[in-house]
Formats: sequence, C-alpha cells, structure tokens
Amino acid sequence: MNTNNKKFLAILITLTILIAAVTFSSKSSPSVTVESVQTKPVCSGIPTPQQTEGPYYKADSPQRNNIAQNLPGEKIIITGFVFDKNCDPVPNVWLDFWHTDSKGVYDNFGYNLRGHQYTDASGRYQLETIIPSAYERRPPHIHVKIKAPNGIILTSQMYFPNESLNKTDSIFNPALTMEVTNTSDGKEAKFNFVLP
Repeated sequence: MNTNNKKFLAILITLTILIAAVTFSSKSSPSVTVESVQTKPVCSGIPTPQQTEGPYYKADSPQRNNIAQNLPGEKIIITGFVFDKNCDPVPNVWLDFWHTDSKGVYDNFGYNLRGHQYTDASGRYQLETIIPSAYERRPPHIHVKIKAPNGIILTSQMYFPNESLNKTDSIFNPALTMEVTNTSDGKEAKFNFVLP
C-alpha cells in the first residue's frame, strides 16, 4: 500500500469515527437549539420603589390583559415577572393598571385604560395597552398596584425612557424606567417587579 492510499485510508477511518460519534451523540442526548434555550428573567433582588397612587385610582377595575380596548393611540405590549426578594417568581399576584389616554386624560367615569390581571404559574404578566400621554407637568407613565397572595402590597409607576419631562418630574425614579423597543405593530416593553 503506497503513502497516498495510507493517507486516504486514515482520513476515511477518521471520518467514519466522527460520523459514528455524531450519530450516537444525537441519539443519546436532546438537541439544543436557540428556541430550546430559555433565558432566565432578570431579577435584582432590590424591591421595586414605591410611588404614589395619585388621585385617579379607581377600585374594582375589570379583569383583562388588554386595557386599551381599541382606543386610539400607539400600541404597546408590556411583559415581565413579579419576584419576591429572593428572586423567586410569584404566581397569582394581582396587578391593577391604569393610565391616561393619548390626550393625557384619565377615564374617571368608566374603566377605559384600567384593568387588573394575575400573574401566571411562572410569575409572568402581560399588559396590552396604548402609550399614555403626558399631562400637566407629568411625563407619560403607567400606574400599578400589586397585591401578592400573602398580602404584601406594592404601589408604583412605570416610566418610558428618553422623555424630556422625566428630567423635571418631581417623583420620577430611573429605576422605574421600562426597557422599550420598536416592533412592526407598535412597541414592546419589559419591566420586572420585586416585592418589598
């Protein structure tokens, strides 16, 4: 057997071993794809800052994830989790949201742009609404009142990034700024809460 034949045989044997190893590996362990890798939600362990409820809270809002109900305005979907201080997700947490319409007006007679929901088994919530407008000297923001199954209550507000009124608002807290991105259907935002 000449040198070229020996090299060819060595390459053929190496390829056979590699193919067998890949075949065995794919049968013995599940394949990992981008879709199968779940990223863990971010939790700081620092309680979300409390903020005033303000004068426009209205009890007994309807249970719904979509509080915009086809009102005019730029659509936004906000998702996130509710955690305890140990960064464990908390299921069945009551979240009540309310905010102004696209003209800066609260509905104080009905329940437009008001609604409550509960976190799912993984502690996740999803709010579908429109982007609120600024009013008076307040930047656009969304109010939230949260009550955990153990009775812990958190009242706060969520803010939008890069709003000029954030700089002059007397209660604005940068820790309450949502992470907002543009999509083909409007905007998406993420915000995680940590209970006190």
